[in-house]
Amino acid sequence: MFETAELGRKVAKREYKQRVPGLRQALLTAQDELRRADFPVIVLFAGVDGAGKGEVVNALNEWMDPRWMETRAYDRPTQEESERPEHWRFWRDLPARGRIGLLLSAWYSKPLLRRVNGGSDAEFEEALDEIVDFEKHLADDGALVIKFWLHLGKKDQEKRFKRLEKDPLQAWRVTKRDWDHWRMYDTFVEAAEGIIGRTSTGDAPWHIVEGVCPRYASLHVGDVLLDTIQQRLGERPTEREATAAVVEALPDQPRDGGGRLTVLSTLDGSLRLEKLEYRKLLATYQGQIHLLQRRAREQKVSTILVFEGWDAAGKGGAIRRINAVLDSRAVQVISIAAPSDEERAHPYLWRFWHRLPRAGRITIFDRSWYGRVLVERVEGLATEKQWRRAYAEINRFEQQLVDHGTVLLKFWMHISKQEQLRRFREREQTPWKRWKLSDEDWRNRERWDDYEIAIHDAVERTSTRRAPWILVEANDKLYARIKVLRSICEALEERLKGP
Repeated sequence: MFETAELGRKVAKREYKQRVPGLRQALLTAQDELRRADFPVIVLFAGVDGAGKGEVVNALNEWMDPRWMETRAYDRPTQEESERPEHWRFWRDLPARGRIGLLLSAWYSKPLLRRVNGGSDAEFEEALDEIVDFEKHLADDGALVIKFWLHLGKKDQEKRFKRLEKDPLQAWRVTKRDWDHWRMYDTFVEAAEGIIGRTSTGDAPWHIVEGVCPRYASLHVGDVLLDTIQQRLGERPTEREATAAVVEALPDQPRDGGGRLTVLSTLDGSLRLEKLEYRKLLATYQGQIHLLQRRAREQKVSTILVFEGWDAAGKGGAIRRINAVLDSRAVQVISIAAPSDEERAHPYLWRFWHRLPRAGRITIFDRSWYGRVLVERVEGLATEKQWRRAYAEINRFEQQLVDHGTVLLKFWMHISKQEQLRRFREREQTPWKRWKLSDEDWRNRERWDDYEIAIHDAVERTSTRRAPWILVEANDKLYARIKVLRSICEALEERLKGP
């Protein structure tokens, strides 16, 4: 989930100084319009220690009019607060209509700390359910809820702490508790994944922000805040275009000469395997999978393999190399296409629920429930509220699968745009492959950038420790097939040696 917030995004001082005046002007304009609106804006900040939450909030207070904005930071409850319901202090501090409230360490802090310090699963889930209901109530009442999770990798967090400790004016900010939490970093991240996966809803989505560079984080938060408020205000297109001339949406660092930096753009497309080495590894891993399937069936451990990827990325070829050595009586390959009339009449996950494998069996999905946040999002087949809500729904669904003991692996087969074109041309010229290429494939290719952003967001919001995405460098089919087979073997071996 946090891979996309560890890419090293930075904004230079010169660019920052150039960007701030326009962003500030646009934020002040939106804030003035908000004063006459009939809804409040509730902005929550959470994240790892030292990720820059305070710096971002300070920047917003500097850029905007503090008379119409309230900042609240929460620590342990006072005696007065302890004598009332747990959320009372948050209810008390909610901003009035037309105002903005910036809340730090609010209602997410206590469930996170309880979980890290050994709280039970039931207690954790109950607390998150209460939060979801609370935020839904706020949204139903008209509030605009915006949530930012500021993230640092463990090494970057350590560097941040050490740098602050060396500064006499900043050393007080690093406490013994901060270092204790740093030593428990993995536990905190796992709990954070649970929080974000469960509580990122259509009404109150999380925005994960990389915190290595405070300038980048401040600009990114300001840009998201501006855009979200403007959308809610129902700004007319002409006004939106005028504002865009003042301040552009914050771009990520350039990739391949321009464009947004995504988790896919960090993959090494040059990885290759020689045919001789491929044949040896293929025989090894296919033999292992055959034996592991038999063990899984004996232990009644079911497996679900999800394949997503670009058209012509090699999903079918990888699936064939798996299926070739499995007992077909215990395997089902399901190719997902457009939903039927019956499926449309049910929740979108319904058609996957009733296709889940029985104990000890394997189901392979060629395309999957991620269609809601990929093709349906890009092609406008789902509303923005529907596909944003789907991230949390997917996370809950996958969590249920893993809790049940299912081995769940999700593969994204990635090729470059140039390699896809080469394969399309090859299909056109090969009679027995021509049927694979359709007009829809060419049309989808035209939306490449939109799909890349969609899969980046899907990885960001649904790649959890218990159900991670496996990104497969597939420019070389041989390398990709072996990576898939090896990943399956490793996951099954790990699961089958456990309880």
